Amino acid sequence: MSDDLKKGLEGVLVAESELSFIDGDEGRLVYRGYDIEDLARDASYEEVLYLLWHGRLPNRDELDEFSESMAAEREIDDGVMATVRELAAADEEPMAALRTTVSQLSAYDDDAAADPTDEEANLRKGRRITAKIPTILAAFVRVRDGEEPVAPREDLNHATNFLYMLNGEVPDDVLADVFDQALVLHADHGLNASTFTAMTVASTHADLYSAVTAGVGALSGPLHGGANQDVMETLLEVDESDDDPVEWTRSALADGRRIPGWGHRVYSVKDPRASILEARSDALAQSTGESKWCEYTREIETYLTEEEGLVEKEIAPNVDFYSGSVYYQLGIPVDLYTPIFAMSRIGGWVAHVDEYLENNRLIRPRSRYVGPDARSLVPIDERSSDE
Repeated sequence: MSDDLKKGLEGVLVAESELSFIDGDEGRLVYRGYDIEDLARDASYEEVLYLLWHGRLPNRDELDEFSESMAAEREIDDGVMATVRELAAADEEPMAALRTTVSQLSAYDDDAAADPTDEEANLRKGRRITAKIPTILAAFVRVRDGEEPVAPREDLNHATNFLYMLNGEVPDDVLADVFDQALVLHADHGLNASTFTAMTVASTHADLYSAVTAGVGALSGPLHGGANQDVMETLLEVDESDDDPVEWTRSALADGRRIPGWGHRVYSVKDPRASILEARSDALAQSTGESKWCEYTREIETYLTEEEGLVEKEIAPNVDFYSGSVYYQLGIPVDLYTPIFAMSRIGGWVAHVDEYLENNRLIRPRSRYVGPDARSLVPIDERSSDE
């Protein structure tokens, strides 16, 4: 066993996976052999879930059956709704509310006591969690805002139904399609922190609810899931400033501030998901009649690329740089952006847990001890204050 220290497990291979491939130098993301550009353009989020969970894209009948079975699971039990109301009244953070309610869902699942390694039971549980997260989030926001929750509809797809429950009206085709694409883009991304956390918990043969709850907790950290919110808050600050986006960015850098949405642990070039959302931001601008957000992001990107030379330093826009403004144009509250990330990434969490359990080995890395050695224990009544 090597004694080389790999802080943050960087560069350490811990598993083999058929789920997603990332080429950080070429800016390429692949789900089970399909380029993300093709999936975002031609496949729905439900199709991508099927692909991740079953290893292939569904045919029409399979997709209809899968979509209907998931739509039928959207309602949440009264006990969960009571918790949503209590947390909203307490002004809980949305990710903390999601963490709590996802854990509570197991109390109402007939499969909760199933063998944690039972693949079919895990897929049923994964389908239920995936179906109920949008209902939880939309209800939480509406109750927090003094409105009653909107019941889910089974005749709408996953993305459209969430926007309907959130805003109380069915979105137009452009908004629904853009949000569906955003869910596709965030569904999986290798062994990121939250996915690895979910896998680690599942490797102990803990149940799927424990693994997903742990994934939500990991995603809530600002170094993993919060950058899209930071981006939008930055754009709002630009909008309120007397400076244009370039002047604002120049001043911010001079003050030692970091522009969120730039740089990635894996990509050394522009994140392919950012390029897709950039194009979709233009479509949203045409639909909503509000173009300033995509103009701000494009001007800042041009300045940082051409004047500051960040791309030459292998620091390029990541998906968060464009997802923030896309979500804002969809009418999603800023503090819900990270929960939206979880709403999508649940697909990858379930898939990676299921895949890893096929050939499970308890995940147990080790650390190098650098503490004191050969200390003598002094009885408590004889110890000085510095012992």
